[in-house]
Amino acid sequence: MTELHALVAYTPATHTDLVLKAIGDAGAGRIGNYSHCSFVSPGTGSFTPRDGAEPFVGQVGRSEKVAEDRIECVVEEPLLAAVVAALRAAHPYEEPAFMSWQVQGWR
Repeated sequence: MTELHALVAYTPATHTDLVLKAIGDAGAGRIGNYSHCSFVSPGTGSFTPRDGAEPFVGQVGRSEKVAEDRIECVVEEPLLAAVVAALRAAHPYEEPAFMSWQVQGWR
């Protein structure tokens, strides 16, 4: 049985659909006979770009708050590297915030 991972990523609300398509096309969100399965919830991201940063939003040294979406989905372990690469390529931030961990699946 293939190991299953949960993937959570945060993206500006303006880019949610783009990121969802990219990670789904790379294999995220496959459940049975379905693809591109995810759960999205809105929130507020906060960050302060430091020296050397090239922020998509905001200015270096200034605290910023942005309307962001939390994307949650499952990813089969063999696809995880490709999904993360797709996430990074589609995401507008130079350092996207995301995490993944192994989960017990239903398979």
